[in-house]
Amino acid sequence: MEFTTVLFYIFALLLVVSGLKVITSRNPVSSALFLVLAFFNAAAIWMLLEAEFLAILLVLVYVGAVMVLFLFVVMMLDINIDVLRKDFKRFVPMATLVGAIIVIETALILWHGYGATATALRDNAAANGMAGWSNTRVIGKIIYTDYIFAFEVAGLVLLVAIIAAIALTTSHKKDSKRQNISEQVKVRAQDRVRIVKMASEKTAATVAAEEAAAAAAAADSAPAKNS
Repeated sequence: MEFTTVLFYIFALLLVVSGLKVITSRNPVSSALFLVLAFFNAAAIWMLLEAEFLAILLVLVYVGAVMVLFLFVVMMLDINIDVLRKDFKRFVPMATLVGAIIVIETALILWHGYGATATALRDNAAANGMAGWSNTRVIGKIIYTDYIFAFEVAGLVLLVAIIAAIALTTSHKKDSKRQNISEQVKVRAQDRVRIVKMASEKTAATVAAEEAAAAAAAADSAPAKNS
């Protein structure tokens, strides 16, 4: 048995075990982490098949982006495990039926694939001037030449999805406070500070002191008039 075959069985076993732990783990965070392990083992199998582009894509996209989003959502939500597992037994028959159908279809595909006559495929790499290229380079050349329009349409669809997600999350609510940058930029200097002239208010002590001073002045002026 070759060393690559041994590695394939090891990675496949770890993939199956981690997949089972995803659906049997009682902690949602543990399930998400086991799913990350399953993705890594699947990427390792792709590497054994010399499909490094798919392996890197699986790690970068699913492990680096999708699973991080899953972890954020799971950790931010207050999930009640007892409520989720309360009606678990009701869905066991339907889940068993669906799983059996998937297993039968997979078995038929594998049996047909291994039982069919193997015919060699024609390698057009040398004819297209791509002899000795890695599959990542070949995929890149094909995407950016033959399928450039479909690639740009896919990028445009993703851009629309990003804009829609931002628009949905930044909806204006009555009880939310947000900055209005356009209104802040339009503010003039004279609108920020306004000087208002108004009469000063006298305190009771000041009024009493002024009345006492006026009374003293009146008392001082009274003898002068009598004389």
